[in-house]
This record gives sequence, C-alpha cells and structure tokens, in this order.
Amino acid sequence: MATPLPDERPTLTLVPPPAEMPVFKDEPAGPKRLDSVRKVADRTNRIAQIALLPHTLRGYRQLGRRWLTRYRDDYPQLIASTNQAIRDAAGDVSQEARLQDRRAELRNEYRRHRLTFTGKTAGVAGAVAGGVGFGAVTGSLWLDLVAGIGAWGIGAFHGRDRSQPTADAALGLPADDTVRTHGSVTLTDLPEGAKPFPIRRAETPQQAAVCVLLAMVAENVPVVEVWDMERQPWGWQCKVRVSDGTPESIIAKAGGLETKFDLPTNGVRPQPLKERRACAILRLVEGNPFATAPGMPYRAPLSMSITDRFRVGTSVGGDPLEICLAGVMGLWVAASGGGKTGILQALGEGTTACYDNITIDIDPFGDGLEDLGEAVRLTARTDEQIEATLLFFLAMAKGRARLRKKLGMGRKWVASREHPAITIFFDEFPKATELAKALAIALMLVGRKELIEVEIASQGATTSYLQQNIAQMLALKAVGPCKVGDTRAVFGDDSVREGWLAHKLSPATDTDPKDAGHIFIQGVPGMPDEPIEYAIHEAPSETLRKLAAERKAAGLLDPDQDSLRAMADVDLPDIGMPLPKLLTWEQLLRLCDAEPAEGVTAEGAARVTVEDAVAVMEKAGVDRMKTETLLLALRDYEDAYTEWTVDGLKARLKEAGAGAPETLGRIGDEQNPRGYKLAKLTALL
Repeated sequence: MATPLPDERPTLTLVPPPAEMPVFKDEPAGPKRLDSVRKVADRTNRIAQIALLPHTLRGYRQLGRRWLTRYRDDYPQLIASTNQAIRDAAGDVSQEARLQDRRAELRNEYRRHRLTFTGKTAGVAGAVAGGVGFGAVTGSLWLDLVAGIGAWGIGAFHGRDRSQPTADAALGLPADDTVRTHGSVTLTDLPEGAKPFPIRRAETPQQAAVCVLLAMVAENVPVVEVWDMERQPWGWQCKVRVSDGTPESIIAKAGGLETKFDLPTNGVRPQPLKERRACAILRLVEGNPFATAPGMPYRAPLSMSITDRFRVGTSVGGDPLEICLAGVMGLWVAASGGGKTGILQALGEGTTACYDNITIDIDPFGDGLEDLGEAVRLTARTDEQIEATLLFFLAMAKGRARLRKKLGMGRKWVASREHPAITIFFDEFPKATELAKALAIALMLVGRKELIEVEIASQGATTSYLQQNIAQMLALKAVGPCKVGDTRAVFGDDSVREGWLAHKLSPATDTDPKDAGHIFIQGVPGMPDEPIEYAIHEAPSETLRKLAAERKAAGLLDPDQDSLRAMADVDLPDIGMPLPKLLTWEQLLRLCDAEPAEGVTAEGAARVTVEDAVAVMEKAGVDRMKTETLLLALRDYEDAYTEWTVDGLKARLKEAGAGAPETLGRIGDEQNPRGYKLAKLTALL
C-alpha cells in the first residue's frame, strides 16, 4: 500500500493548476492596436523626413515670421519705448510734449508702412494665385506638377537646418553663464534688412546698441557685441568687442562712423581696454562731456605734502585726474591756444599749497605761472637768471646725493618742512639758451632721487622743438592740442592706432575755448596708461591771485641749510659748455629780484642806506613810501643823497636785500604806486 504524500509537499506536474491558467476570450491574434499605431506613425515620419516635409513646413513658418517682422518693422517696439519714456517723464511738461509728438509721428509712419507693405504683398500674392489658377483651368498636369515641386522646394530650402555647433559645444566646454547687461546686442539680434540710423533717434539703451552695431557692420568694422550701453548728459557710452584684429579698426573708421551716427567731428571717441585686448569703451559725444565736471577744490596754505596726490582734472568718463609730482620729471606739450598756461597753473596751484616744497618759475619768453607769482619763491625770466637758477639746483642735487646717507634718508630724499622738495616749472623750453637747455636736461637725469623735479612745457615735442629726443625718456608726459607728429613723438609711433588722439583736439581762439586745457596723459603714478581724454580744471585769475596772496602770507620756504652747505663741496658738472659762476642762495635771490631769505641782514654801505630809509619813514610817521618820495626824504635827511638818482637808490636797496620796489596800495590820489615798506626794511637790520 502506498504511503500518502503530506499536504505541504508540492505535486510534481508540468501543468499549472486551473486557477493560474489564463482564460482567453476570443482575442484576435496579432500585435496590439497601440503598437500598430506607433509603427504606422514611425513609418510616416520616416517618409516625411525623406520627403523633407518638416523642412517645408518650417520654411513656410519662417517665411511667415519674416513677413510679419517686415510688416511691423520695429515700429511697435519704438512706440512702446516712447510710451514708457512718456511715463518716465511725468511732470516734465516740455519733455512729455516732445515725446507725445514723437509717438504721433511714429504711429503715422507705422500706418503708412503697413499700407505700403500690404499693397506689395497683395501684388505678389495675386501674381502667384493667377499662375496657379491658370494651371488649374487649363488642366495641364505638368504645369501643376512644376508649381507643386517649386512650392515644396521653396519651403524646404528656407526650412533647412542651418544651425552650427558653438565653439563651446564642439570643444565640450560648459555653457556660458554670463548675464548680458542692459543694452546688450550681438549680430544675431539685429533685425534682418535693418539699416544704420542717427544715434539721436535712439530712445532706449537697446535701440542705441542696435544703432552702434548696425553702423559698425555698415563700415566693415568686425564688432560682434555691444553691451553696457548707458545714456550720459553728453551722449552715449558703451563697450564693444571685435572678433578680428583689435579695436584700432574703430579708430581707422571714426570718420565714417561719425557720418553714420550723425555726430560732430571727433564725436566718436574709442578707448581700447588694456585688460581685454578685443574690447574698447566707445563714447558717442553729442555735447560737452566736461560740462558737469567739478571745479578746482580749495586748498589752504601749507595744507598738503608734495608726496600727496591732488586733483587737477576730470576724465571724459567722469573719473578724477589726481597727480603726485614728488620725484616725477614731466613734459607738457600743447600748441599755441592749447591751454598750456592753465595746465601749469593748475599744477602750480597744488605745489604752492605744500608745506614741504619750494616752487620755482622759469620762463624765457612769457609770464610763466602768472597769477600765482606771489606764491612762487623764485622767478627767473632773463637768460642770466635762468642759467644761474638751473646751475644752482643742479649743484644742489649733486650735494644732496652725498648728503642723504648722513641724514639717514636712504636711497631717496625725504621731503619735510626742514628739508623741502624743489619743483621747477620751465615754460617755453625751446626758447631758452643752449646752456639753459643742457642744464635742465642734466638736472632731469639726476634730480629725481633728490626731489628736485623739473616740469618742462613746450609747444611741440619733436626734436625741432626740444633739440634732443627726450620726450619718451620722461616718466610723466601729457599732450594737449597739437600736431600728429607730436603725438607720435611723445607716446610712440603706434600711438595713433592705439587711441592716443591728442592731435584731434582743437586749440582755442579769441572767442571760443574749444579744447584748450584738454590732454592725453601717460605715466601718472597709480593710474593705468590708457588713452583717455582729460580736461584740466582752470581757475579764474582773481581766484589764483587770492590763493597766492594767502600762501605768501603763510610764509614761503627756503632750501635747508644742510643742502646749502653740501653744495660747497661739490664740483660743477661738465656739460661741454662754459658755466657761469655758482651763486649762493642769497645772491641768487637778489639776481632774481626775490625777497631775501629769513635772517639775512644788510651789510656795509647798503646797511647804512637801509638804516637811513628806516629813519626817514619813522620820522615821517608812515609805514611805506614811494621810491621817488623816499629819495626826496633821504636828500633832506642827508646831503650825501643829493646826487643820487631813483635807479641808484633801487640798486643800493636791492644790494641790501630789499629787492625791487613792490606795490604799496592806495597812497593819496594814486591807486597802487610802487615803493618800499617799513617792515621789510626793518627786517634787514
């Protein structure tokens, strides 16, 4: 008898139990309906791809968009921008009225454009429809076939895939995450068929950027991107990038671009960027870019150091021009009417406000620093004065070079109240004598470390003006309105292509200041050497005279005794020319008709004359006397003066250290006679 199997042991069989067997309810054999539909769709898509039907549809869609773009022609955007400008001008009645007139003008132009474009479209559509209708009426199968193939080909051609992989995609680089700023436009953003238009028609940064790019394309300038477009009080400013070459191509096409933008001459002002060789700042100047620049700040007497930077001008972009002249040899070039005097006065206004600097004024032809004369310690005008002054400070530079170590200053002279720097302004350098030029150049070669700096000014920078090719030797150089040869002589042969365009500035006339006082500058300590136009702050003559009087009253410095004693031990330099006698500081002051140094007293016969002059003034009870009146009083006081002349009295008092007669203010009916003051004569005793 067989042993029964336990219930938990599975039955060994190949047939599944009834409960697990599927039940078929007359389902048709073959693939499911959904799979069949997918297969049919895939087959249809493959056939359509072979027949280029997607290209055809895409092409007619592209043609439709193109037709709509031409139908609108940017008028809706212009009108919308004008509406926004009207809302922004709320409260400005004149501006709002002008914009409303502009909106009405745009709407009228838009209406005429739509009528014209619709008429042209209807004409073309009628011609096509007529041809198709003729084929249908005649029943020509071949004509209908040709028309169909033509329609299919036109759509397929315009709908073809013309996209190309970017360089980043081809190289497997990550996508560019740069955020494009306002007014950013590239070549792909330009409307098809758009033409350049004047920049004054641009109402928004986007429109201005499109204007710039269209003009660049029309002039064959390889600019591919415009961004950071900003409206300025004087016009527009943006940044541009070229795809080939450098931004120098913009400079070469500046004239044509000015015509495209409808700007005045020199209205296109590019500034290549050194940190990005392919980029430049482009300024489209319609007005005066310096109209809103601040004026010269007030600087109190003895309020700054020669090592401080002080503001003398403003850039076309609104940035300050701050200069430090300590140990900096400079060349300042500007043609007649270029504002050279105003430039030097702006520099001298800063140096005369220093508590550790002595300002020297040299000019063999003109008036030098003019209105700042009272704040200048020494003024040299004649050939004898100029040569003696330059030789004196050349010897001082040599003495200071040997003195620095003894004073513990190190490798450079340290300016202070006790050991001041010397700043020499040498205007009209080409008109000086050969000896004066040689002395000045020798001083420029050795004076930097001793803080005896020379600032040379000239109407030209070529060797015909300067005799030697020294323009590019100097650390600091600035050029105002000039000739193109001067620009190249100062900034280099390739400077014009790089954007140094000082020769495009216009000198002043009697009735129009034009670009007088505008400069391009290189070598400013702490600032990059970029071709940027600056305007120097010029102050009225009355203001400068007032400042000079304040600074004279606060006291002018003399060279330190250490430097003066060190000069006695140096040999005179050999410059290949006979040198004049080296004078002492007191002798140099007397030669240049300057006030004697503090503590200097009259001696010998000159002292007697001073004592007598003081006695007659005290006896008359006055604190000043005209030269003629003083001579009459001396004749009455002492018979020895009976044969003296006015010139003889001047010479004796000058020998005593009183200098030349000075203005005395109102005396009786005379407004401002010249003579001597009691206090000054008393100080000599």
